[in-house]
Amino acid sequence: MKKAVFLDRDGVINDGTRYYTYRVADFVLNPGVAEGLKLLQDAGYILVVVTNQSGVAKGEYTERDVATVHDFMRNELGKQGVIIQKVYHCPHHPDVMECDCRKPRPGMLERAIEELDIDRKHSFMIGDSKRDVEAALKAGVYPIKTSKNENIVPWCEKIANGTIFSL
Repeated sequence: MKKAVFLDRDGVINDGTRYYTYRVADFVLNPGVAEGLKLLQDAGYILVVVTNQSGVAKGEYTERDVATVHDFMRNELGKQGVIIQKVYHCPHHPDVMECDCRKPRPGMLERAIEELDIDRKHSFMIGDSKRDVEAALKAGVYPIKTSKNENIVPWCEKIANGTIFSL
């Protein structure tokens, strides 16, 4: 089994000040993201992004827009030696359709745990909202709540050097 760090996208990996980020031109990596993720990767963690993208259900943007932004994100991080193992997104919104994947539900994390053979007891979730924390707890992984657009390097250092212990 693998240990993993799950990451919210908007507000953790990229600037989350826009209501929706669905165009490459609007996607800006937050300071320290590549450095922090590299620390985690070098410490043996796989990196998995789990992100709510309700703008799809609301007709604001398409699944293709989401895929294009995720490809760009992975390529930009890849240039700095960071490998995102997989990206899971929830395109639903409760006003349009109920699902088990929209955080705070743990569906995306549970799917990743199953598909990627992840050891939930030695894994973490870094997110900037209460719903990220709730999803992590429901999936049995250790939640870390950051502020929106906070530099995650200090958290990544703590995970990588074992100062934060998983559940």
